[in-house]
Amino acid sequence: MNNNGLLIVLSGPSGSGKDTVLEKLLKLDDNIVKSISATTRPSRDGEVDGKDYFFVSEEAFCDAISNKTLLEHAKYCGNYYGTSKKVVEKLLNSGQDVVLKIETEGARQIKEKCEDSLRIFILPTSMEVLADRLFKRGTEDKKSLESRLTRAVDEIAYSLDYDYIVINDDADKCARNIYSIINAEKFRVCRMKNIVNEVLNNAKTIDR
Repeated sequence: MNNNGLLIVLSGPSGSGKDTVLEKLLKLDDNIVKSISATTRPSRDGEVDGKDYFFVSEEAFCDAISNKTLLEHAKYCGNYYGTSKKVVEKLLNSGQDVVLKIETEGARQIKEKCEDSLRIFILPTSMEVLADRLFKRGTEDKKSLESRLTRAVDEIAYSLDYDYIVINDDADKCARNIYSIINAEKFRVCRMKNIVNEVLNNAKTIDR
């Protein structure tokens, strides 16, 4: 994917505090934007269509898969989640850094399609803390809670395949750590080759 902005994947098990951390991260830099995912799950209290997610029918989502208009997609706890390829490309080409808050399955797909993406995993301090957060959220029944905790174990095991792991023991600190990673990532040698070549080419035109 040819772009000027940085594509950032942000993952973590349900209850790890991704939404809170992302909200704080976006306030640190106006150039960092969140890509809004589409999902077939029902909206929760306080969620707004087009702001938190695009809430769509399963039929519409499956059509998007068939038409290959999604950059990534996955099924999580019985519901589909996915990211519009067109929306992300537009944001990246405008020079904005785009955060995809997605599950590990979607992150696998991004790694295959966008090798220069930056993948960050948010890790809870313990499974006990994670379970307590999910329980206090009050949005899950017992069966759903058990399913999310089981899934969390698999996700955490896969976190070692990410570029960075950040522990969320404090949301503000976690957001600042992620922001530091994003800024440092932009100066990697592999991302600076075009600039180096430009400087060298300009050097050839200087009269001595």
